Amino acid sequence: MKALITAGGRATRLRPITHTLNKHLIPLANKPMIFYAIQNISDIGISDIGISVNPGEEEVQKICGDGSKWGVRLTYIEQKGGPLGIAHVVNNARDFLGNEPFIFYLGDNIILSGLQRFVDAFEMNDLNCVLALSRVSDPQRFGVPEIRDGRIIRVDEKPSQPKSEYAVTGIYVYDSSFFEAFGHIHPSARGEYEISDVHTWLIANGYRVGYEEITGWWKDTGKPEDLLHGNDLLLDGLSGQVFENGVRIDAGAIIEGVAVVGQGSHIGSGTILKGPVSIGKNCSMKNAVIGPYVSLSDHVTIDGAQIERSIVMEGTRISIPEEICDSIFGRNVTAHPSESAPPGKRRYLLGDNAVVHL
Repeated sequence: MKALITAGGRATRLRPITHTLNKHLIPLANKPMIFYAIQNISDIGISDIGISVNPGEEEVQKICGDGSKWGVRLTYIEQKGGPLGIAHVVNNARDFLGNEPFIFYLGDNIILSGLQRFVDAFEMNDLNCVLALSRVSDPQRFGVPEIRDGRIIRVDEKPSQPKSEYAVTGIYVYDSSFFEAFGHIHPSARGEYEISDVHTWLIANGYRVGYEEITGWWKDTGKPEDLLHGNDLLLDGLSGQVFENGVRIDAGAIIEGVAVVGQGSHIGSGTILKGPVSIGKNCSMKNAVIGPYVSLSDHVTIDGAQIERSIVMEGTRISIPEEICDSIFGRNVTAHPSESAPPGKRRYLLGDNAVVHL
């Protein structure tokens, strides 16, 4: 069995972060989110993984490499023809996938319950397709199954009146009947080959489509709030206090709860870490309050700020003496007091589609 992970798309709802960073490389609990997908697949013994990327993509390949750090082999597959829908992504990888069963995993989905149960259901029940379902409060954002007598009878994509409280998550198991179904569907009104239409075609034509409900938690990270929630849940999975080599902790610094601190980081005097927090390598914190639910990537400097439930990416420097919460800072951001602005006024340098909450 092979696996295919998505790492393309434009992620317009996460701009301006995604103007300069592939969404799937946004760090959650200090790991690029696509790492969790690769690890989950590796954990069930699949070693041949394709990653679908945008044409011209280079950063995903640079960060993920050849897969050896997970004991797998990664093959990068450029998406051809433009953004034509998730089902088209799979069909574009047909030469890689061949005629064997495969897992299809949307790389911006976070799941901690593991994948083995979905593969077991596929094999033990002799199915052509298994869908991973999750109960959600807003099913109209997703593909939604209509279930009757314990069986899926159709799947609707983003319906205005959902037929159930379930979402079809971004984890699927298929055999080669997927490609037969794809050959019979047509672009939807929004010009995409909908994967929900593949599922409905399979059901209507006598193929065996089963499902398993996710028993742990699942998060689709399509919006900024979803990223923060995913970060929360991953930080909740940490345990204890871990300090890598070279961590310096000054007298007067306080560490409360779960904290993971990377090599060479400095927790200066007057700093309070309130777990759960994940601190990268070579970070510097002084007179700051960090946490709970904060991830700082490598080479971040915090001086005097109070930061709660936020993601701060690599190289960012924050020295504003304010309380910050529910925020995402991109790479190499500088946030510091203005020396030239009139008292009581602020100065900003913001890129396209920036969002500011005051």
